[in-house]
Amino acid sequence: MIAVRPDPSRASLTPSDLSSTSSNGDQVCVSWGCELSASRRTSVFQVEDDLMENQFFVKTICLSAEATDEMHVVAVWDGIVGVKPIPIATLRHSMPMVSFPGLELMPPITFELTSGSGPVFISGQHVTLGLEIAEEAEEEAA
Repeated sequence: MIAVRPDPSRASLTPSDLSSTSSNGDQVCVSWGCELSASRRTSVFQVEDDLMENQFFVKTICLSAEATDEMHVVAVWDGIVGVKPIPIATLRHSMPMVSFPGLELMPPITFELTSGSGPVFISGQHVTLGLEIAEEAEEEAA
């Protein structure tokens, strides 16, 4: 399931976000990143604790300066059997980066370099909501 929520307070990942973990009450935010290339075409983001509500926000997808001048396509899927990957970024040297102001994905998530040889860098933010916040969100949804 892919849900897009605008997040006007955070348009892109800043350098300080790359090495930070923050906590706000029962909410914990952790930066995450991976590299996709010809030798590693997929990367999976997975959570271990199912008692908490987990959200994942894709922040940027960036093409490496060493990448060849070809079309690089990054797709994503949530691991449901029979679901095909959905392309979310097409990169070339003329457009080497895509920023997402509010692309929320629900773990587990698989990123795949479906075209091109990369390297392509993906950065995101994993948000874990505490049990109290998760219960409140469920009550609001009901």
